[in-house]
Amino acid sequence: MDGYIVAVYFCFYNMYKIVIIAGPTAIGKTEYAIRLAEDLNGEIISADSMQIYKYMDIGSAKPTAEERARAKHWMVDEIDPRDAFNVASYQSLAKSYIKDVHDRGKLPIVCGGTGLYINSLLYDMDFSAPEGDESYRDELIKKYETPEKLFERLTELDPLAAKPEDMNNVKRISRYIERLEKGETRLAQFSEMQKPSKDYEVIFTGLCMDRDRLYERINLRVDKLIERGLAYEVDSLMEMGFTADDVAMKGIGYKELMEGLPLNEAIYNIKINTRHYAKRQIIWLRRYKDAIKFFDTETEGYEALKAYVKSRLEDE
Repeated sequence: MDGYIVAVYFCFYNMYKIVIIAGPTAIGKTEYAIRLAEDLNGEIISADSMQIYKYMDIGSAKPTAEERARAKHWMVDEIDPRDAFNVASYQSLAKSYIKDVHDRGKLPIVCGGTGLYINSLLYDMDFSAPEGDESYRDELIKKYETPEKLFERLTELDPLAAKPEDMNNVKRISRYIERLEKGETRLAQFSEMQKPSKDYEVIFTGLCMDRDRLYERINLRVDKLIERGLAYEVDSLMEMGFTADDVAMKGIGYKELMEGLPLNEAIYNIKINTRHYAKRQIIWLRRYKDAIKFFDTETEGYEALKAYVKSRLEDE
């Protein structure tokens, strides 16, 4: 069982409040968010980097038409996969929806597992820095050949920046190395570069469960996505001209099916990669142990989360 942690909610200034429901993939965030929206007059702002794209319905586990009829969802099915979209775009759009939901007298409920998207709402992150030289990063990746060697190079340049949870995040590690090799003496640390958002107060909740049980749910979920036609969805996207080089197609479930492997091998890889992703999400959430209230979905359930949120909303 992952450690059960009870902590306090973020309280940033005396302003209006929003709820965040975070957690690893396949743990049941969508159902909790919908029920909370129904019970507390809320609307949902997605923090999922794949659900925002059009045409990618099955692999992203997008809320169904029935689920969206139960509660209004924002940041779902809005962006064409061919269009540029990054965390700065997400922050701007999501904050505009959050304000609109609040201004209409409803509770903004952010739901998702993309850590960088959630960070952009928790903190006033500065996106003014240049994006860097992509060709330089490509050369780094070729030079060091494997994620392990890239990680070793980053460790040499700035040990504090080399976080174990980033080991396989080639894009991030190569960007860090680029910055250091181009003159930065030390990368700003997490606590130094981010200041709490001044726009709202945050009630930050996270869902957890036994790791083995979560992995069972992930495997079952992948099987259901295949049954619903994920392979056909990928074929349709390829007929539209998308390839494995497109950023949106690098999402788990899409990239594996575009590799041309036999279907059973692709399914196996999807399950493995999804479990690895869930592990990284859990590690990310543990960073916030002093600011998040965790709920074990198998021993406490939805009613415990709702009671907690209501108490925080009533607390002036």
